[in-house]
Amino acid sequence: MSHVLCIRFGAGLMFLAVGLGAFGAHALKARLSPEMLAIFETGVRYQVYHALALFAAAYLSSRWPGRAVNAAGICFVLGVFIFSGSLYLLALTGTRRWGAVTPVGGVLFLVGWLSLLFGRYSSAASVPH
Repeated sequence: MSHVLCIRFGAGLMFLAVGLGAFGAHALKARLSPEMLAIFETGVRYQVYHALALFAAAYLSSRWPGRAVNAAGICFVLGVFIFSGSLYLLALTGTRRWGAVTPVGGVLFLVGWLSLLFGRYSSAASVPH
């Protein structure tokens, strides 16, 4: 994923996270149980973390060009949609099977972070420090 796409996805996901956070704090507080509200808030929190990670990936892709850093951006975006999306659906519908999808998004987050780690080392010889 190019640094431009990382910035665009990062900004878009942050915009949605702020909106969803406000929606959860105001509109859902009276409608959801404390447990379901906490699940919704976890989705928002991880969306924020990984939207910010996309800005880091954008910067790093300009310093360490290569497939590993690009893969990190893709993993972060897909991770947000699967991890946070499944938590939003679980909280809003109460359908527990959405919780079974959540770990797939978590694994994508982990793969994204490992991709950044390996991206640094795989491009170390080709990019001046």
